[in-house]
Order: sequence, then structure tokens, then C-alpha cells
Amino acid sequence: MHVYDSRYPRDPSAPLRPPDAPVEEYIALQQRLRLSRVVVVQPSTYGFDNRCTLDALLQFGESARAIIVADAAIADEELVRLNELGVRGVRFNRALATGASLDDLTRLAPRLATIGWHAQINVRAHQLIEHVELFRRLPCNIVIDHLGHVPQPEGLSHLAFAALRGLIDRGQCFVKLSGVYLESKIGGPSYEDVGAVGRALLRDAPERLLWGSDWPHPTETVKPDAVVLLQLLREWSSDGETIHRVLVDNPTELYRFPAVTTEYEKRIAL
Repeated sequence: MHVYDSRYPRDPSAPLRPPDAPVEEYIALQQRLRLSRVVVVQPSTYGFDNRCTLDALLQFGESARAIIVADAAIADEELVRLNELGVRGVRFNRALATGASLDDLTRLAPRLATIGWHAQINVRAHQLIEHVELFRRLPCNIVIDHLGHVPQPEGLSHLAFAALRGLIDRGQCFVKLSGVYLESKIGGPSYEDVGAVGRALLRDAPERLLWGSDWPHPTETVKPDAVVLLQLLREWSSDGETIHRVLVDNPTELYRFPAVTTEYEKRIAL
């Protein structure tokens, strides 16, 4: 999810300028979703200025992790400081052609691997196909945003889905089940066309999937209900073990949340 706060200046080149979406509003949504953990992702709106995201991270406390935007010039000492705060990765948003470049990604990746971070990559389908070999060679874990933006109605038959599966099979790629409305031609509440992609991934690679609300849905004029979006996950897979893996086990591993050991902790970790 993202936090927006008008106390922080927008990047003049940012294409998305949504209204404020503060921490306290998301906490209210968390209670509706019955989720206890959160990953705050730096939005394109603030460019390389991570202050809003880091402030949100501190407000959420130990139950939160964050993904920042940085280029290859970031100092090792700063990476260590941010890691101690709970940052776990760097976002590369080439879908909007903002923030750090793919050259920055190539140069930063070895350092991300060393500190245990990942690269969160948001690319359009044609960019995923074009740069898939680059992504395959990266030494760090990667997270592909928004189901890889696999186009509809082609879906599973599109080359972007094949590229996505190839990255998953490499063993260091996670895919985020988020932003279902971005490529859907059917629309809500079912998003059945994108649902076919989600179902295939949940069936074949549940150990490589994450779920995200994409709150406050900055690309959308009519905002979807995040409760409905979470319910889609349960409609795409009725296997409780798979759902637990996506919502608890995988993020525990990737974002280094405290391990869930008891049955009580397993329940409240959601």
C-alpha cells in the first residue's frame, strides 16, 4: 500500500497526484481486512524523497516494512540505516517511467543481495518481455508488481505470462497479486479475466506469491473495495494452506517479519 501526505512536496514530474491517504485511514481498513502487517511502498508521487514513506513506517511500528526509491548513488551506510528501520527493498517503477532507471537496478542489485533486500519492479507487459533476460541475471530477489501487467483478453496465452513464469521458475522471483483492475477488461467485482492469471499462479507457484491491496488505488477514479479484493484471493484458491503461504509465510520470508511459530501467532499474523 501507499501513504500520501500533503505535508511532503510532490515530485514536479510525477504523473499521479492523489489526495491525502494517511496512516490512520489505512489502520481503519486493516481492521476491516483483519490484517496485522503492512508493507508501505514509496509511490511515484514523491520521486526519490522517501520521507513520507519512512514517516509512515515509523507510525505503523514493528508490524510494518517499507520499500523505498533510490538510485545507485545511495551510500552503503544509508542502506544499513534504512535496513535497521525496516526497509527491505527498492522500487523500480518503469511502467510510469519515473524514479530509478534499469541501469540503477543493474548497478544496485549486488548491493541489495548483500544486505538481503529485493528489487520491486513495476513494468508494462512489453517491458517485461523486453527486459526479461536482464531480470533473470540479477543476483537479488525480485518482486514483479501487479501480476506482471499481463494483458487481457490474451491472458495466459500472452508472451508476458510466459516471461513471468520463466522468472518464477528461476527461483528468485516473487509476483504480487495486486492491482487486478489495471489490466481487466471485465472489471469488478469479479475481474474474472485477470482472475485466470491469479488462479494459474496460485495453482503452480504459491511459494512465489504475495498479496497487496494497492491502497489507496491511486490510478482509479472509482475506488474498489479492498475487502472485495482480498476475497478474490480466497475465490482464486480455496486451499487454506496456499492462502496462509501467500498472506503469512511468503511475506515473513521476503520482508523478514518475525517468524510465526504458534497457532495463535499464525492466526493473528493475518
